[in-house]
Amino acid sequence: MAIGVFDIFKIGIGPSSSHTVGPMRAARMFARTLLAEASGADIARVVVELYGSLGATGKGHGTDTAVMLGLAGHDPEIVDVSLVESMLAEMRDQQTLVLLGAQPIHFNETSDILFLPSETLPFHPNGMHCVAYGHNGVALLERSYYSVGGGFVVQGDIDGKPGAVPPALPDMAELPRPFRSGEDLLRLCEEYSCSIADLMRTNEAHWRPEEETIAGLQRIWETMQACVERGCQTAGVLPGGFNVRRRAPELLGRLEARGGHDGADPLTIMDYVNLYALAVNEENAAGGRVVTAPTNGAAGIIPAVLHYYWHFIEGASSRGVEDFLLTAAAIGILYKENASISGAEVGCQGEVGVACSMAAGALCAVLGGTPEQVENAAEIGMEHHLGLTCDPVGGLVQIPCIERNALAAVKAINAARMALHGDGTHNVSLDQVIKTMRETGADMLSKYKETSQGGLAVNIVEC
Repeated sequence: MAIGVFDIFKIGIGPSSSHTVGPMRAARMFARTLLAEASGADIARVVVELYGSLGATGKGHGTDTAVMLGLAGHDPEIVDVSLVESMLAEMRDQQTLVLLGAQPIHFNETSDILFLPSETLPFHPNGMHCVAYGHNGVALLERSYYSVGGGFVVQGDIDGKPGAVPPALPDMAELPRPFRSGEDLLRLCEEYSCSIADLMRTNEAHWRPEEETIAGLQRIWETMQACVERGCQTAGVLPGGFNVRRRAPELLGRLEARGGHDGADPLTIMDYVNLYALAVNEENAAGGRVVTAPTNGAAGIIPAVLHYYWHFIEGASSRGVEDFLLTAAAIGILYKENASISGAEVGCQGEVGVACSMAAGALCAVLGGTPEQVENAAEIGMEHHLGLTCDPVGGLVQIPCIERNALAAVKAINAARMALHGDGTHNVSLDQVIKTMRETGADMLSKYKETSQGGLAVNIVEC
């Protein structure tokens, strides 16, 4: 199989796609395998070891609670976020976890979820190892998993050893119009006289009827809209101990008092873009439902730019929303295939930088840009995020993550407009900037890659 639009855009919960959504999915996978392969066995205990970045910032990112929810059988796309706290409280009070809601086991999160920040597994910084034991102390099942960014989970070799190397990521060769580079995209668009969005439509039809793809895209858009609405209506402070205040409701009130969308201030539109991004990322930081786009840490950028299109661009349409998401996904696929969308692997350039690149190219497309201009916009969006570090204060997806999304959303709009003022020719290609991003990430010290051991994370000790 290959990566498609619904791999890039997933509905999940905050605060992190790699540290919350991925581990939750992996734990659920383990529980399903355990009950299938050890059916009737006397399961006494499950131990989950969290390595590298999962071990370093897992507490602040909710990795431990995600593991508990996943083992209990909850799916990040559909779990009732309003019940999460009560479900976790019950598990802790009773020290009991019901695997997949079917088989209860004793569970003590202090001894059964182990944080190992100084140890890493070979394939990726976000590694986790799950072991189920019987009452005789013998291991019944072992599996290793890697949360490789954006909610993607890759399982280790079947023997489940901690250092197992997982299989290769999916190949795009089976699709009707496969592409692995920006150059491929431009060549295919010229060959078939089509847009990037239409090329994606052809590939998505490989898996499902077009009406199902359209329905799925509309569900993604509706989830983004609902997230913005919740973020704009929910006041208070964010969890985690730093008492970070939610700003979206207050900002919305100020904008409405100044005339709303029709306010006299010429920068009102930029204020609204900031509002949309803040609303999403405050919801994400609070563990709310968001769309991974392509990660949770960068979840506010694409919705903010898409809301800008919807509210401020004359002629905005549902078809335009579909084109936006399909174009953004095509760009995201290039980063996923050729570099990384994991902050633990390449820093925040792989999250906020990629989201900015995706949003810039997508906006350029729905504003009438040619494929060449779209490629240029996407390149601009990343070029000016190269080297961006991931240094969350306190291991929380709050500082600097929330504001960073707002600034990147504005930057994406600017990148699209700059590209539209050109003819698509430029000196640095999207492929070159993706390669540079990957190499920059490899050179970046690990303390700047979602470990909270460098940068703002150590220089801001109180908020």
